[in-house]
Amino acid sequence: MKLFSNKRKNSLDFNRKRVHFEIGSLKPLAVLLVEMALVVLLAFGVVEAFGIRFSVPGESMEPTLSSGDVVLMNRLFIKVVPPNTNDVVVFLPPNNLSAQYSIKRIVATPGDTVQVKNGRIYVNGEAFHDKAETESIVDAGLASAEITLEDDEYFVMGDNRNNSEDSRYETIGNIHREDIMGSAWFMVGENRIGLVY
Repeated sequence: MKLFSNKRKNSLDFNRKRVHFEIGSLKPLAVLLVEMALVVLLAFGVVEAFGIRFSVPGESMEPTLSSGDVVLMNRLFIKVVPPNTNDVVVFLPPNNLSAQYSIKRIVATPGDTVQVKNGRIYVNGEAFHDKAETESIVDAGLASAEITLEDDEYFVMGDNRNNSEDSRYETIGNIHREDIMGSAWFMVGENRIGLVY
């Protein structure tokens, strides 16, 4: 009978083969993690640039947009390319104490002159061509006299001309590019869906 066994269970065996860990085996996992991080960043960037939601308050943009319609804003393009006439933009009115965002159509851009007379809008002396169906303007407000826009000013109006608080009034006035949050490009309404024109 042997008193000592050469190998006992649970004892250290210094002669066994060591497990070698190869760095190369981690490469597919590292590539997968990097790809996942890039997809998440890209998705976040796309949503931040083109997918910020805004709910239309009130009826000032009818018939183009109705109260409660949800619009998606393009925040990236508006920061790179200056807004143009007939763009529908979401902005924070500089004189609005309630600090609520508003949505209107750009009628005149920096350097333009704008005036409302005989129920129509005139930009640089010519009748403004509306993309939306609008009615004759009853109240010209501040635009009853010709207004010349400064280098960074925009004149905005709602498509529902006689039910819109816009640049014709001191509560809104001319807006600045820095006040513009984004341009509306897509809308979802109760019974309609599509691009914003």
